[in-house]
Amino acid sequence: MTATGPTHAVVREVGLRDGLQSIARVLPTAQKMEWVNAAYAAGQREIEVGSFVPARLLPQLADTAEVLAYAQTLPGLRASVLVPNLKGAERALECGAHLMVVPLSASRAHSLANLRKTPDEVVAEVARIRAARDAAGSATLIEGGVGTAFGCTLQGEVAESEVLRLMQALLDAGADRVSLADTVGFADPASVQRLFGKARALVGDRLACAHFHDTRGMGLANAYAAWQTGITRFDACLAGIGGCPHAPGASGNVTTEDLEYMLQRMGVATGVDVPALLALRQRIAGWLAGETLHGALWQAGLPRHEQPTLAVAAV
Repeated sequence: MTATGPTHAVVREVGLRDGLQSIARVLPTAQKMEWVNAAYAAGQREIEVGSFVPARLLPQLADTAEVLAYAQTLPGLRASVLVPNLKGAERALECGAHLMVVPLSASRAHSLANLRKTPDEVVAEVARIRAARDAAGSATLIEGGVGTAFGCTLQGEVAESEVLRLMQALLDAGADRVSLADTVGFADPASVQRLFGKARALVGDRLACAHFHDTRGMGLANAYAAWQTGITRFDACLAGIGGCPHAPGASGNVTTEDLEYMLQRMGVATGVDVPALLALRQRIAGWLAGETLHGALWQAGLPRHEQPTLAVAAV
């Protein structure tokens, strides 16, 4: 630990899923593979490559199996996918994903709008997914992602006690680990410290990841607050793309390059070459010309004296 948090952290890139699903444009498979390869070359070792959902619902992610197969050729890369139900999980198992994330909204209203299931029905689905995983003899990990953990634009307040109950229920149903997400950007650093502190006291290191959106400009502050509670894994999107369809006008996820820069400035080792990430961001900006991108580091650039220290070898 440093004076206030862990000395190492992992930033899981989720732009290929959470980011691209929020953009109408369908990025060609070859460019997605270029993205994976360049992120890997920059030192990223955890990437969410897509989601197994019907192509008619999200044509942007219809090639998830192909992108996953490519990611699996890169040594040491942990490729994850999002699966909303048992059918999607079966596809993830067939394709040998290292990890599948099953989203659950702690907000009942958001859960019904997003998944057409109540939160407890999602917990029951996780139990079926665990049974299928075990029957297949698969090593694929199951992560239960508890979204709207800090509130919801549809429902309003979401009780901390309900978030903690559902988090424990996911683990009891067979999830290997859980994560907490501020889906619509309601969190603040104090609420993050409080909820993540309670969650870690309840389940320890099985609380494996924090997922923040920068909707109201507090994404990095919230990530910092989670880091102070001992969290070492964070989701982020290159160029801050993404968002939530139930938070109209909201900006996207915490920006990967900004989060990497903040962590490394604080002395937290991530194994990622920040200048290489910025070069990849520039390529992606060309692929997504006309789309709204976010982030601060790309505008200001790296301080000249820091460039050699932030260009680190992957670990």
